[in-house]
Amino acid sequence: MKPAFENINAGNASFLVRKFEEKNFAAPYHFHPEYELTLILEGTGKRYVGTNMNDYYPNDLVLLGANLPHCWKTEISANDGMSGSIVIQFLTDFMGNDFLQKPELNHILQLLNRSMHGIHFTGNTNLCKQKMIALTNEQSSFRRLVLTLEILEELAVMEQYTLLNNQPVYTGLPQVEKERMNAVIAYIVENFQDKVTLQHAAATANMTPHAFCKYFKKINRKTFIEAVIDYRIEYAIKELVNTDKPVEQIGFDSGFNDISNFYKTFKDRIKMSPLNYRNSFMKQLQHS
Repeated sequence: MKPAFENINAGNASFLVRKFEEKNFAAPYHFHPEYELTLILEGTGKRYVGTNMNDYYPNDLVLLGANLPHCWKTEISANDGMSGSIVIQFLTDFMGNDFLQKPELNHILQLLNRSMHGIHFTGNTNLCKQKMIALTNEQSSFRRLVLTLEILEELAVMEQYTLLNNQPVYTGLPQVEKERMNAVIAYIVENFQDKVTLQHAAATANMTPHAFCKYFKKINRKTFIEAVIDYRIEYAIKELVNTDKPVEQIGFDSGFNDISNFYKTFKDRIKMSPLNYRNSFMKQLQHS
């Protein structure tokens, strides 16, 4: 499965604002040339941005740069209600070709430049949330534009944030190579909890398995199987610290079909057993 290209049609507007209310977020791992600001209103699950995976909760606020692959996957078992979000999408020139070059808007331009990494805002985002909600109800196109600029202004001066990818995804690669690697990562993201095969990944990249192995390791500095295991272990870690699921269930949910292999792989990577990791985390939490 390759990351889907999303064709966004803003109609007569210079940017697009949408509110989603659904049982589970349905969008696959995808990308588009527009910047995207996403506020989670309801639901929990896993957020995938480039090669980064993390948990999301209500009030999660993330700004994504152009063509940065992403998706939000609802944790169905933990989310009996609805999933909801507000999404703002816009191109760099949504206010005109040179608008963001004005000195008064330099900090917003810097914000958009940082967003190529994906930005998770960790400070107090209540004001941005209020304005994004107001934006979905605003009928005046002029006021919608002003609100969008005010939101970007708030985010540009916010000092508490995390870059989701310390390096832009596959920086320096030609576009065709970026698209090839994004297709492979999409295959991993969509399938690591189930069955992932080297043959299918190689076919996704339109290469022979032997050539693909060399190609993947050269670009990622790890083997394809190591990359799959990274996703599985990272998923297991999030589940260990954020749920009370039995360790064996977490192993299966993470894509390991052999629990003894899960224990061994986890201990080799993290240097302690899954149960000890959970207990150690809980102790640190109690003393923090």
